[in-house]
Amino acid sequence: MPSRRKTDPTNPTTDLSFEDAMAELENIVEAMEGEQLPLEELIARYEAGARLLKHCDSVLTGARKRIELITLADREAEKPQEPATGDPDDDHDITLF
Repeated sequence: MPSRRKTDPTNPTTDLSFEDAMAELENIVEAMEGEQLPLEELIARYEAGARLLKHCDSVLTGARKRIELITLADREAEKPQEPATGDPDDDHDITLF
């Protein structure tokens, strides 16, 4: 089932995949480093880069949380189950011998 992306009309980066956002961010960095751009253009590209960076960070945070949940679920599935004794008070009995 394809994942649904949250869309924010004020932030066009929310529709980008992580890979597309990274590629766009790399293009912005290259342009800012290699071209002689007017100050306003530099600021606009910096703002766009900051939005892309925030989007990438959000995607990575979501992926990290999903991996942690999967790992936790796997660990829980691997734990041996205690056999049921039928008497709920058995846990409180003390055996000396």
